[in-house]
Amino acid sequence: MEAPQYVAARVKSALAEDERTSELGILVDIRGEQLFLRGQVADARRRALIADVAEEAAPGLTVRNEITVLDVRDPCEEEKL
Repeated sequence: MEAPQYVAARVKSALAEDERTSELGILVDIRGEQLFLRGQVADARRRALIADVAEEAAPGLTVRNEITVLDVRDPCEEEKL
């Protein structure tokens, strides 16, 4: 069995290098046979793509996607300084 820190590094590298994600801000944690993804993204589609890339990079582990989707909105009104 590969050491957990090597699996986590491989997944982080895949998330950064895969053109679908190009993601640097996701935390990857391996606990036993589970891979946890934590962080924040702008939409649910991106959240799902990150999980897909992680599953491909670490087959055989159960991916627990704990990434939260931020509620990003346009400003309601102009800010006055």
